[in-house]
Amino acid sequence: MKNNEISDLTLDELKEKLGSEKESLRKLKFAHQVSAIENPMKIKETRRAIAKINTLLHQKGNAK
Repeated sequence: MKNNEISDLTLDELKEKLGSEKESLRKLKFAHQVSAIENPMKIKETRRAIAKINTLLHQKGNAK
């Protein structure tokens, strides 16, 4: 997910997206433990997306 796509979201949308990304990461990790997933870089990309969302939530939360 691109930075400008994430930065255009509202606080509620960011929180919703964060929940879905965390769920996605949990599923990817489980699938990778059971059997090797086709693209293990998806785990890294998902972790980075979560970090970007957390950063923006923190920035927008402190801006008020």
